[in-house]
Amino acid sequence: MDIIQLSKRQMEILDIVKENQPITSEHIADKINLTRATLRPDLTVLTMMGILEARPKVGYYYSGKSLMSVMGSFVKNVNVMDVKSVPVVVSEDTTVYDAIVTMFLEDTGNIYVQNHGYLSGVVSRKDFIKTTLGNHDIKNLPVAMIMTRMPNIVYCEADESIYDAATKIIAHQVDSLPIVEKIEEVGAVLKLKI
Repeated sequence: MDIIQLSKRQMEILDIVKENQPITSEHIADKINLTRATLRPDLTVLTMMGILEARPKVGYYYSGKSLMSVMGSFVKNVNVMDVKSVPVVVSEDTTVYDAIVTMFLEDTGNIYVQNHGYLSGVVSRKDFIKTTLGNHDIKNLPVAMIMTRMPNIVYCEADESIYDAATKIIAHQVDSLPIVEKIEEVGAVLKLKI
């Protein structure tokens, strides 16, 4: 996800409103030398984000909220189920070789391991590197032998916010989190999605 940034014109509008609040859109347009119609989308965005507030027949005024506080409250209200991706899953008896091939084909950093439909482990790139450097027979070694097992797996539940998931990802320095529902995997939250 890209970081949301205000445009140069939106920043200029904010500065004008802060200095002259309350101010009508007509006066803002005069100060920038543009028409009200040209400013309308910018004013709408700033108002919908909660950075500016508008009162009929009074004008626009600064709400006191920064872009970061607006984004922070947004992130705390978005559920992980709204941004989850499809996880790459293999069974415990899959060979390390096949799991490595799957990792490259799916272009992922982690593979989730399941046993009878339930999350039983996670294998990362680092686990695969350690195993292949150790001269193991990766075509016969099951992935269950090298995976990180429960309860050492950091996960989030389906009702958590993406803020909670991001906090766990940063605190535990992992690439992704499995989303579990009663210990059953239903998706994955990736660093790139948050």
